[in-house]
Amino acid sequence: SMEATIHHFKLYTEGHHVPQGEVYAAVEAPKGEFGVYLVSDGSNVPYRCKIRASSFAHLQAMDFLSRGHMIADVAAIIGSLDIVFGEIDR
Repeated sequence: SMEATIHHFKLYTEGHHVPQGEVYAAVEAPKGEFGVYLVSDGSNVPYRCKIRASSFAHLQAMDFLSRGHMIADVAAIIGSLDIVFGEIDR
């Protein structure tokens, strides 16, 4: 119906108004925990949105994992972790 189309258009253009506050939600992804942290100021757009992919945590462990190895071994260590560098970009 035309009324449903108008309602859908308004919802799509204006978005949802969520209550003020913050939330962290995590789900288990194939490579580890995938988390989203949202902070809302009560408007229809988030005040802050941080996405934490599992590859970012894996790359943070590189200091510990590469101790005692040579620089040439770092490529093999990164390859064994299967890090997706698109997830790491912040």
